[in-house]
Amino acid sequence: MKLGVIVASVREGRAGEAVANWFSGVARTHGAFAIETLDLKTWDLPMLSEPNHPRLAKYTQEKTKQWSAAVGACDAFAIVTPEYNFGAPPALINALDHLYHEWSYKPAGFVSYGGVSGGLRSVQHAKVMLTTFKIVPIVEAVAIPFIGKLVENGALSADEKLDKSATAMLDELARWTKALNALRTP
Repeated sequence: MKLGVIVASVREGRAGEAVANWFSGVARTHGAFAIETLDLKTWDLPMLSEPNHPRLAKYTQEKTKQWSAAVGACDAFAIVTPEYNFGAPPALINALDHLYHEWSYKPAGFVSYGGVSGGLRSVQHAKVMLTTFKIVPIVEAVAIPFIGKLVENGALSADEKLDKSATAMLDELARWTKALNALRTP
């Protein structure tokens, strides 16, 4: 099973890369998934500009074709996201909107971060969108409040509680990935 770790923030000075690196390390130790990092800053997807609706999968732009192949190869997702003004980052919304079928019948968990809320409002905003793509958002999640106090020199100082949250989320992602496989199989 392949887990796509989506880094949703594209801002300079972002904490998302440190959070994704920590989570990916926990996921590798967990062992249920092969890990593929899908850093939206690296992908640098343009604002959706395909001439056809994504549900038709008639992509004309090379970057969209590559994004389609990367997302399509994943069996589940862990979305590492901050909260922007009580919502999901625009780069995440744009990345979701680029495709349709490639997302279907796959589970997604969230690793959110921010201030006092730990990015939870971003997660609630994104979960509504995920269901329209037939992505199954799971309940288990990792919420990291006061992220500014936990990232130093590009690394996240995680405690046992965060590690346990990540492991619980990975356990559940593995269960849902296996269960949803039947729906993804023609």
